[in-house]
Amino acid sequence: MTALPDATYLPDFLAARAAERPDAPCWVFGDRTWSWAQAWESVGQAAGALRADGVGRGDRVAVLDRNNPAVLQVLLGGCHVGAATTVVNWRLAGDELDYVINDCRAKVLFVGHRLLDQLELIRDRLEHVEKIVVVGGADDGFEAWLDGAAPIDRQDDVTPDDVCVVMYSSGTTGRPKGVQLTQAAMVAHSVNGAGDTTYADGDMLLVAMPMFHVGGTSYALLGPVKGVPGYIVSEVDATLMAGGIMAGCTHAFLVPAVVAALVAAGPEAMALFGRLKGVGYGAAPMPPPVLRAAMAAWPDTSFQQVYGMTEFGGVITTLEDDAHRDTAHPERLTSAGRPVPEAEMRIVDPTTLQDVPAGGSGEVWFRTPQATIGYIGRPDDTAALITDDGWVRTGDLGRVDDGGFLYIEDRLKDMIITGGENVYSPEVERVLAEHPAVAEIAIIGVPDDRWGETVKAVVAFRPGASASPDELIAFARERLAGYKAPSSIDVVEALPRNPSGKILKRELRKPYWGDSTRQV
Repeated sequence: MTALPDATYLPDFLAARAAERPDAPCWVFGDRTWSWAQAWESVGQAAGALRADGVGRGDRVAVLDRNNPAVLQVLLGGCHVGAATTVVNWRLAGDELDYVINDCRAKVLFVGHRLLDQLELIRDRLEHVEKIVVVGGADDGFEAWLDGAAPIDRQDDVTPDDVCVVMYSSGTTGRPKGVQLTQAAMVAHSVNGAGDTTYADGDMLLVAMPMFHVGGTSYALLGPVKGVPGYIVSEVDATLMAGGIMAGCTHAFLVPAVVAALVAAGPEAMALFGRLKGVGYGAAPMPPPVLRAAMAAWPDTSFQQVYGMTEFGGVITTLEDDAHRDTAHPERLTSAGRPVPEAEMRIVDPTTLQDVPAGGSGEVWFRTPQATIGYIGRPDDTAALITDDGWVRTGDLGRVDDGGFLYIEDRLKDMIITGGENVYSPEVERVLAEHPAVAEIAIIGVPDDRWGETVKAVVAFRPGASASPDELIAFARERLAGYKAPSSIDVVEALPRNPSGKILKRELRKPYWGDSTRQV
């Protein structure tokens, strides 16, 4: 496989691949394949069409659709004219949809044909949209929109510091914030976040993670960076993903919930996905039993865990395959790995804002060229996120071992303080996840008149399995200090999650804390 192209602007990767291998496949979607040259031409057409619609430097457009090459065509075409693209979470409810589209001030809205009913619910509330283009279906206007414009190259006024992506953070509280990522930041992420994975001729990416998530968009953009075609499926669907593997996909990025579902589905499903040469995973913690089961079932597959944030364009640390299999340090299987190139890391006391002693716990900070320039229209939130000297506060609590491996212990706001002792929920979750009846687990703090907070476990059982609360509490007490073990257990059918797979702990806490501003 060829070396990474030199790139200053995000579309430069695709331009290089189109020059090197114009007739080789770039994107596969349904029954259609785009060569590198065809993909590059379509990006130029998208740029020309945007300019014809009055979209220029500093403007924004939005795409409301499931995964589709059109997302990439619009995004990269927007780079040519200095415009930013927001990929809208199509799972949002009506009032959330119009909030995002209005907040990013999109001038042109691209809507997938299967989402037209959702559009009708909010059409009269869109404040800035001047044009709507339907993508696909009987009313498809996207191909005509492309074909009706002459391709153009990057415009002279465009700079690497122009925002090219506005991605809305999948926060667990309040309205999502529009994270602004520049072309320079996305180029840095594309180079630094790729990790140690190598690709050979004939390899192909399975692009399934939703592109409204930064991990989905960044993974789709990895194809041109590495010169590997992407097989794009519209959504995370077992049949569609299996079809991709049957078509020759060799690498995939999966969220832990998908891996857990494959493990639960049994040997046949695991055998099919065992054809993959490489599996990346992230966006949420992987339960250790699930990871061990996957590694055992796929002994020839390379594993890579990624940890990151929308504010970094995605990946900021990686746990590579060699660390997954390091028998001298099995504990590192629960780590988030080490920082990507060009990323500096600090562990900071959130109260004093001073670095903690080596091995101590504190808030994880990074400084990196991948970082966002801030949130749209939220100067106070931006100031709280980014320090004057460029450090980004993650809001995650963690520690670093003597090998430079980062361990995420909790969200700063989710740490439980019981009787003056700090309890990091992932530590308790990892223990209870080992119980054979437990399918998924969340640890939360609930109010207690004596201790301030006590530890509660919310669990969902595996099909056909169960355990009593006393049994689970005893299981934890055998493996943890007494104050860390849960004092009560709630059983649910499934844990609430946001679209990126993160457990909504605020929803779990609501019955106990109510509407109080105090949540700890």
